[in-house]
Amino acid sequence: MNVQMGTQAAALPPLAITMGCPVGIGPEIILRLFAKSGFAPSLSPVVIGDGGVLRRCAAALGIDLPVVDWQPGALCRPQALNVLSLSDLGDGLCWGKPTPETGRAMGGYIEEAVRLIRQGQLAGLVTCPISKGALKAGGYRFPGHTEMLADLCQARDFAMMMAGATLKITLVTIHQSLAEVPGAITFESVLRMISITGRALRDDFNLPHPRLAVAGLNPHAGEDGMFGDEEHRIIGPAVAAARRDGWLVEGPFPPDTVFHKAAAGRFDAVVCMYHDQGLIPFKLLHFSDGVNVTLGLPIVRTSVDHGTAYDIAGKGVADPASLAAAVFMAETIVANRRKLARATGC
Repeated sequence: MNVQMGTQAAALPPLAITMGCPVGIGPEIILRLFAKSGFAPSLSPVVIGDGGVLRRCAAALGIDLPVVDWQPGALCRPQALNVLSLSDLGDGLCWGKPTPETGRAMGGYIEEAVRLIRQGQLAGLVTCPISKGALKAGGYRFPGHTEMLADLCQARDFAMMMAGATLKITLVTIHQSLAEVPGAITFESVLRMISITGRALRDDFNLPHPRLAVAGLNPHAGEDGMFGDEEHRIIGPAVAAARRDGWLVEGPFPPDTVFHKAAAGRFDAVVCMYHDQGLIPFKLLHFSDGVNVTLGLPIVRTSVDHGTAYDIAGKGVADPASLAAAVFMAETIVANRRKLARATGC
């Protein structure tokens, strides 16, 4: 076990990591990451979750990592997993079997993390996976993390970005059937997503002049209307309007070529029309190390790019690579936002 903290840790607030579903793989990937030799975040991470669950998970999996209690304002203990324990779910839990109690607990972790970040006691948020069904069973009305965080932060203009070293994508439509997608693509929705993507790349990823590509909806981007006219009627005019607004954006490109161009370095991100159009190429390239970033929030939030994986929870085989990537990306965004704040005086 070898958890090291960088020199910035003493000067900046800790980074929050919410434990996610207590009976999913969240506890395991946290423990496996922090016990990994060479894991050296620059911000001292603090887990918002259940200390008892983490201790029992560590013992069951043979992970040698002290789990210690932490309170807001306290220094983080080095060479240990610092935990703000908000629940005491006991030892009757069963891996992969969520309950209303686990749903209430994981919702509470998120609420407290946001509260402490907005008070300045934590620097940003990394989230481990939750179960939408358990969240609902626990009494929450939100379909997932993104909507809950937007509500807690009173954010109206927010979006999801999937980010990796090779490819970054955003989505004009997300969880809708393919039959509903064409009707949901409007001039306003495409222009909005181009703008929010550009602002995120500029402010959060420190790219002063981000280069954006926009994918078409239809095969061959419509082939001059032969296979659909959304590119001509909606997407193209939105791209032109975004260029008039000052964004370096091109498209609409045929979807079967645009991701190759972006992965080769021609573009910094691709604005996609629907879920699988963007997620299939993204997960092909970043299945293990992809990061989900919520754009448009007043707080920094990154997340693992996978679910609770109830089928393997507690078996000692969960991969913490996406969590590691989410931690380091959150640190990068925190640093870039601080740099921007100093430069603008905000």
